[in-house]
Amino acid sequence: MADTVFKRICANKMAMAGLAMIAVMVVLALAAPLICADPAAVDISRQLQPPGADAWLGTDDLGRDVFARIAYGARISLLVGFVAVGIATVVGVFFGALAGYYSGWVDGVIMRFVDIMLCFPSFFLILAVIAFLEPSIWNIMIIIGLTSWMGVARLVRAEFLSLRQRDFVLAVRSLGASDARIIFRHILPNALSPVLVSAALGVAGAILTESSLSFLGIGVQPPTPSWGNMLIVGKQTLGSAWWLSVFPGLAILITVLGYNLLGEGLRDALDPRLKH
Repeated sequence: MADTVFKRICANKMAMAGLAMIAVMVVLALAAPLICADPAAVDISRQLQPPGADAWLGTDDLGRDVFARIAYGARISLLVGFVAVGIATVVGVFFGALAGYYSGWVDGVIMRFVDIMLCFPSFFLILAVIAFLEPSIWNIMIIIGLTSWMGVARLVRAEFLSLRQRDFVLAVRSLGASDARIIFRHILPNALSPVLVSAALGVAGAILTESSLSFLGIGVQPPTPSWGNMLIVGKQTLGSAWWLSVFPGLAILITVLGYNLLGEGLRDALDPRLKH
């Protein structure tokens, strides 16, 4: 099974292109301390220098190296994406598994709560919560995670409703296995395919959300570099320093596109209708 999925992903050119984009950003983020200068180092004498030999991607209004800030911003964006999606996946899998396995009133209560959460636009819900909290990176990751688990819960619930009456589940139940063992040992591993796709697409969404919050000034706070707060400076100097908007925007585009392409590739590889 795993070998077949891996071969299908490798055969999908779009998925491999997305994986290559993600790999570039991950390597850039990990290598940032080794290949980049201090992203917070201010040098007014280098203010708004265009891309060149001294600064590959130019400098900003305080003389800070744009390449260094993009590289360190990749660490922030990827961290937010992974942690936020990790939180959303754990919460969504937990509630989706309970709703799908027990059904009845448990399913009714959980899914009505999911419906209520889905009634609120996620971005405005995040804005409302952040308004009462300090805008720090950890608060942002937790809030994004706790406001984006509903889709995962619905996917897992649907898979559990389909799997809980299968022969292998009935056989394990007849042997006296506990509900927890049946849920986490026997059903959940067979219900994770759509969760993997959702997680890949969710990382892209979390990165976009963090960038939007930072652009509005309520996300990652300066001097910590973030692609979103770099765009604030770029907006202010768009007519005279195009590189301050173009390069952070390209970093967001490449990363989000990479995760979307990988998510689509995973969906194709895991779709039972495509198996021969």
